[in-house]
Amino acid sequence: MIPQRYPLKLLFTGAVILTTIVLAVVISSRAVTSAQGGASDWQTIAAERGLTDADMRAAAMTYTPSGVMDEYVMFASAGQGGQVLAIGMPSMRLLRLIAVFTPESWQGYGYGAGHEVLEQGFIDGQEILWGDSHHPALSETNGEYDGNWLFIGDKANGRVAVIDLRDFETKQIVHNPAFLNDHGGTFVTPNTEYIVEGGQYGLPLGGEYAPISDYESAYSGMITFWRFNSEIGRIDYDQSFAMELPPYWQDLCDAGKGISEGWVFCNSFNTEMATGGIESGNPPFEAGASRGAVDYLHIINLDAAEEVFLNGGAVDINGFNVIPLETVIANNLLYLAPEPRSPHGADVTPGGEFVVVGGKLDPHVSIYSFQRIQDAIAAGPTETDVFGIPVLSFESVLEAQVEVGLGPLHTVFDNQGYAYTSLFLDSAVARWSIGAEGYRPQDGWTLINRTPVQYNVGHLAAAEGDTASPDGRYLVALNKWSVDRFLSTGPLLPQNLQLIDISQPGDFTQVLYDMPITGAEPHYAQIIRADKLHAWEVYPEVGWNPLTQSVDPNAVTQGTEGVTRDGNNVTVRMTAVRSHMTPEHIEIQEGDHVTWTITNVERARDATHGLAIPFYNINLSIEPGESITFEFDAIRPGVFSFYCTEFCSALHLEMMGYMMVQPR
Repeated sequence: MIPQRYPLKLLFTGAVILTTIVLAVVISSRAVTSAQGGASDWQTIAAERGLTDADMRAAAMTYTPSGVMDEYVMFASAGQGGQVLAIGMPSMRLLRLIAVFTPESWQGYGYGAGHEVLEQGFIDGQEILWGDSHHPALSETNGEYDGNWLFIGDKANGRVAVIDLRDFETKQIVHNPAFLNDHGGTFVTPNTEYIVEGGQYGLPLGGEYAPISDYESAYSGMITFWRFNSEIGRIDYDQSFAMELPPYWQDLCDAGKGISEGWVFCNSFNTEMATGGIESGNPPFEAGASRGAVDYLHIINLDAAEEVFLNGGAVDINGFNVIPLETVIANNLLYLAPEPRSPHGADVTPGGEFVVVGGKLDPHVSIYSFQRIQDAIAAGPTETDVFGIPVLSFESVLEAQVEVGLGPLHTVFDNQGYAYTSLFLDSAVARWSIGAEGYRPQDGWTLINRTPVQYNVGHLAAAEGDTASPDGRYLVALNKWSVDRFLSTGPLLPQNLQLIDISQPGDFTQVLYDMPITGAEPHYAQIIRADKLHAWEVYPEVGWNPLTQSVDPNAVTQGTEGVTRDGNNVTVRMTAVRSHMTPEHIEIQEGDHVTWTITNVERARDATHGLAIPFYNINLSIEPGESITFEFDAIRPGVFSFYCTEFCSALHLEMMGYMMVQPR
């Protein structure tokens, strides 16, 4: 039976749409079901599987036949896997794993190619070959996703990566030598002038040693503003800077937009400055960091901070520009406002008028008015924290509070004037109305409904939901647990993403699809319209270097292949085309240093070739038009069969050769 909460008109319309779609499905499935000995009509199939009308509606909304393209692409972090996931919507099909902080053999990232990018992320000569990717951010123009670039932070090592969405490959990794972790990153300003990277746990600046007993005086917080050059698609290290913050634990950040452009908002926790030490009989961190009644919303004047930096207000910390806390205070760059304790999310509404904060230990979301914040600043704060930072009173900046449920965390928005907040403890998503001009003033600040999801939802993502004009339609709950949603594969269970229909006004929302992710937890995601992406089908010219996005002067053209020697240095120049590599015999000697360039001269879409060399840890993916150069030392004599790893033609198995290393 259909639940009574579904409006009759909606059900009738849905039934018409469902019937149209199902007829096509039935025609294509008759042969299959007949062969299986089952009934061929969809009603019987649904009954046999125990599917409800709501299930059938969900199936109709997500079914995407082969060859039909998704309307949206969701870029989700891959957690401690260190990568980014590209997922089609509404099909919820995994389209691509983007290699970022961690070597990935399918794409040859770190196995002959990609070393230059990975090495950018090494810290003081230490190899760092994994990351905890958390918060992806799409580049924006005028507050709208433009589909050009994607950024992602690494919480574990305080790094930020730049991904080019023309080929979905990582081009740059930067590390802030003044700080070693982040969490409030990455988020971008409305025209991607800056990538915002907020810190997380308090640390001594520059990674220096200081005893934990000196926490209040020797430890700091941090927020970094990476200057991005959109023309070349790279972070400008020298024009980037950080601000020292108090040693509270800064959490998620968001950049202002519309009327609040030029400001940045970050929530925090552990304003108690608890230092743990359970092994010494002290209160554990989770108790010490939750003692106080409130934490602090950090309100940062980015425009003013940029001016201070450009006028020489930063100091050098391990080669990086940092504005000290005393300079921050003297120039009124930072204000604090009380917020419900243990918050997780400071989310700016599409017009920039409000900042929404959810506190895990408070059943309300608190809505801060940017205008009220400005008025309170102009009136002159009457309080300061222990470091002398101005504190705006809660009453002076609060617009409203909405009781949404237990454990509110992150909030996203749609195009109907609704906001959606994840409820970690209630395992639900709350839909509530924004009762302000331009949103839903007729409804007021009111809870509309709660959509049950499974097992502790964390972040949310809505279609174009972080932009100045969200699309609505779909929302994804990024659940922390999955428990009994899928077949058991042992004690390690997949994370669970759930697609939710938010297209209808009022109290109707519906979970449409469960998607297990066979990897680490996707902490956060952003969803862009697919027609904003303009990925290349093949590289623009033969001999293309993806790192420079230009033709490599060392690229190999057909007819110029061969092996040359200069003392112990051997140069191999090779081309790949269906179904052979030229040359096929590579003769070198033990102890040689080999520089090998291979160019895929194909111009057909998906005509990717691979190159695998056993023992020497080489595995490449060479897309149509791409040229790759790698180096190694021939330390072991013998005969090594190299071959193409990508099935490319009927004679794929014959696409191989021999590397013969003669003993000295």
